[in-house]
Amino acid sequence: MAKGNRLGQGNPPSIASHFVGRTRELRQIGELLSGMVRLVTLVGAGGIGKTRLAAEAVSRYTKSRKVPVYWVSLAGTAAGAEVAALEFELAHAVVDLDFSDRSRWNAVVDRLSRSDAVGVALQSVLVLDNCEHVLAAAGDLIAELLDVVPGLSIIATSREPIGWVDERLISVPPLTSEQALSLFRHRATLVSQPLAGADDAHMAGEICQHMHYFPLHIRLAAARLTRQPLPLILRDLNGAASDRRMQWSQPPLGGADERHQSIRDVIAWSYELCEDNEQLLFRRMAVFAVDADVPTDDAVVGAQSGGGGAELAAVVAVCADEDGADGRLRLGAAEIPELLERLVDRSLVASHISTDAVYYALAESFRVFAHQQLRQQPDADDELARLLARHRRYYRDRVMHARASWFSTQDKPLLEWAQRSWDNFGIAIESSVATADDASIGLEISLGLLALRAPLFVGSLPEIRRWTESALAAVRRPGRPHSEPEIAAMGLLVWSLMSEGAYRAAERLLEAAVAACLPDAAARAGWRDRPDADLGLAPEVEFARGCELMLAQRDPRAIAVLARAREMATARGDYGVAAISEMIESWAASLLGTAPLAMATTRRYLDNATRAGATMATTWAQVARAIALTKHGDPVEALAAGRAALADQVPMGDRVGALWAVHVRVWSLSKIIVNRGDGVDKRALTRELAREAAHLIGGAETQRRMFGIVLGKQGLLADEHTAAIETIRNVLGAKAYDAAVAEGVSLRYEFAEAERLALGDFSLGAASADTMPPDEVAATWLDLTESEQDVAVLAAAGWTNSSIAARRGSSYRTVDAQMSTIFQKLHITSRKEVLDRLPADQLPRVHEAAKDRPRRH
Repeated sequence: MAKGNRLGQGNPPSIASHFVGRTRELRQIGELLSGMVRLVTLVGAGGIGKTRLAAEAVSRYTKSRKVPVYWVSLAGTAAGAEVAALEFELAHAVVDLDFSDRSRWNAVVDRLSRSDAVGVALQSVLVLDNCEHVLAAAGDLIAELLDVVPGLSIIATSREPIGWVDERLISVPPLTSEQALSLFRHRATLVSQPLAGADDAHMAGEICQHMHYFPLHIRLAAARLTRQPLPLILRDLNGAASDRRMQWSQPPLGGADERHQSIRDVIAWSYELCEDNEQLLFRRMAVFAVDADVPTDDAVVGAQSGGGGAELAAVVAVCADEDGADGRLRLGAAEIPELLERLVDRSLVASHISTDAVYYALAESFRVFAHQQLRQQPDADDELARLLARHRRYYRDRVMHARASWFSTQDKPLLEWAQRSWDNFGIAIESSVATADDASIGLEISLGLLALRAPLFVGSLPEIRRWTESALAAVRRPGRPHSEPEIAAMGLLVWSLMSEGAYRAAERLLEAAVAACLPDAAARAGWRDRPDADLGLAPEVEFARGCELMLAQRDPRAIAVLARAREMATARGDYGVAAISEMIESWAASLLGTAPLAMATTRRYLDNATRAGATMATTWAQVARAIALTKHGDPVEALAAGRAALADQVPMGDRVGALWAVHVRVWSLSKIIVNRGDGVDKRALTRELAREAAHLIGGAETQRRMFGIVLGKQGLLADEHTAAIETIRNVLGAKAYDAAVAEGVSLRYEFAEAERLALGDFSLGAASADTMPPDEVAATWLDLTESEQDVAVLAAAGWTNSSIAARRGSSYRTVDAQMSTIFQKLHITSRKEVLDRLPADQLPRVHEAAKDRPRRH
C-alpha cells in the first residue's frame, strides 16, 4: 500500500482483521477493478461498513496484483469544502516529500500516472473515503483526476452517489442474520464477555435484528456488554419512545472515526447534512413501521422479504401539509416524491421496489432517532397526534378498498401490499385503540383484514385475533346494542378461533354474536338446532355458524349454512365475506357432501375465481377441487389440480395454501393406493407412491411446526389425514413408514422443499442426507471462524483447495490447514460431508459460489 507523508493518510484505517461476509460485493469490486472501471462508489447508510469493505477489497486486490493503492480519508474535511481543500488532503496522501518546484496538483498527477516501457498506461487505485459531506467538490475532483490520469481507478465511499457520468454504484447491504450473529459473537469475545449457550445466542440474534444487521451498530451494541448484560441491552431496544439506544455512552474508542462513537453520532452526521424540508419529512416518517427487510438470496424459492414500509401515496397522505400557511415550514404533496428520493440517496431512508410500487421505511435506529427529533419540535404532541390520525385513516381507507377489490385480478398486488403494510396495520390499530374518538377505525381495519383472509397469507391468525379483540374492547359500551361492525368482527373471530383449534372459545363467542343479532331470547331459542332456518343473522355470523357445523360437529348441513352466508354477503356487496364463505363452503361440500354436490360446488367456485382473475382464490379453489376429486372422482385428476395450485402458491409465497395443497396430495396418493388393489405387478408402484406420500407427510409436519398449526385440532381435516396415514403405513410397514417420514421431516422449510417435492421438481437426493438437528448444525457451524466459514462454503460448492487459495489471496498450505480444522470442528471426514453440516441460510452462498467455480477447459 502506497504511503503518504502524514499519519492517517495514504493507508487505509487501522481495523481489526476479523471480516464478516460481503462475498458478493468483494467479488464485484475485484471484477470491476480488474476490468479497469474508472469510478466505483460504495453507497450505504452510516455504520453499514463501507469503509471496512473498501479496505478489505483493496487489500485482496493488491495481493493478486502489484498495483499501488492510495487512501484518502475526507472525514475530517469541513462540510461543503471547496476542491482546493480536497486537493490538499489528496496531496498529503499521495505525494512523498517533494522538493521540486512542481505544483501540488502536478505532483499528485505525476504520482498517480504510471506506464510501462512502451508507454501504455498502468493501473493505480485511489480510495476516497467519506465523500457525502463534500459531494460537489469530490465530484469535481474525481472528474478532473479521471480526465488527466488514464490508468486511474477510484473507489469512493459515500452515503449518496457522487454523480459522475459513468459511475458504477455498489449498494452495500446489511449483513445476513447469521453473519451479524458471528460479528456480535466475535466482538463480545473481544470485551471478555463471550456468549454462553443457546439462550445467549438467541438474545444476541434479537439484538442484531434491532440493530438492523448494520456492522457498526452491532459493534456498539456488543461494546455495551462491559456495562450491561444481554437481557438489559435487549430491554433497551424496544423501538418505542422509551428506547434507550440513543442514550448509550461509552469511552472514546481509539482508532474509530469520531462520528462513529455512538449510534446517535452515526445518524446525526447524515441528518445534519439534510435541508430543512428533508429533515422535516424524515422526522414525520417516524410514524410508519420500521424497515423489516432482511437481505435474502434471489435463488431461494419462495423467499420473501421481511416487509415493512409505506408506499408513496401513504407518505403523501400522512406527511404532507394542507394548503395555507401559518409561518411554519410546510411540506407540499407535490414536493414529497423528490424529497423521498433525496433521503434515499442520503441513505437515511430505505426503498424497496415491488412489481408495481416503491416502499419507503426507516431502519429501527433511524426511526428511534427521527421520533426523538420529532418530540423535540414545538407543538410536538399536536404534531404527532395529527400524523397518527392521518396514518390510521389512510390504512383504514386502503383496507376497505382492498376488501372490495380482493376477489379480482388485483389480488396479487393487494397481497404484496398487505405483506408490506402488516406492521403499519398494527400501528394504526394500536393508535386507534388508544384514541377514544377513533377506536372504531381500528375495528374496521381488523374486520377488513379478517374478511380478506389476509392472515392466511401474511401475519398470523393469533395476531389479528388479538388486534380485533383489543379493538372490540375499546369500542364496546355497556348497555348499548352492538353495532354492525362489532357483530361482523365477532363472527369472523369465531372463524379465527376455530382455525386455531380453540373450539370452546369459538362456541362462546358465536353464542354472544347470535345474541347480539337476536336480542329477543325467544327469537333465538334453539338456534343451534335450526341450521336450515334463516334467522336473520349477519352474514359474518352465518358464516361462523357454518364453520362450527363443519369443523366442530362434522355436520353436512354446514354446506347450506355457508351457502346462505355467501348469498347474503353477495347481496350486500361484501365480496370479501362472500369469497371466504365460498371457500369454506367448497371444502365442506367436498368433505361432507354427496358426489354431485361436491363436484358442482367446487366447479362453481373454481369457475368464479378463474373468471374474476383472482389468482390466490383460484389456487384455493383448485385445492378444494382436488379434495372433491379425491373423495368422489378421479384421484389422479386430483393430483393434477393440486399441482396446478402449488405451481402458483410457491412463487406467490402462499405458505398456508401450499401447506394444505401438500396435505391434499397425500390424501390423493392414499386414494390411488386404495383403488389399485393388490397384485404382483402393482406392488412396486404402490410402494413408490406410498414412499412419496410418507415423505410429504414428514415435510408437512415440518411446515406445521413452523406455523404452530396443530393438525389434531383441525377436526374434519385431521380425520382425512389420519385415514391417509393409516393406508400409507399399512403399505410400507411401520419401520419403513417411520424412516420415510423422518426423511421428509429433514426437508428445510425455508426453501419450500416439501412443496417442490410435491411439484416434482425436487428430489430427496437434493436435500441434505444428514439427520443432525438444525440447532446442532447451527451450533457446530458457529464454532468455525469467519474465514473457515468462507472456506467451508467454497468447499461445499466444489472448489478445490488451490482454487480456494487463489480466490482468497492465500496460500495452498493455509487452505489445507483450514480444511483440516473444518473437518475436526464439523465432525466429518470428507469434503462431500461439508454440505451436510451447513445451516439452511448458508445454502444460497453455496449456490452462488458454485456458479463461479473455476472449471477446466
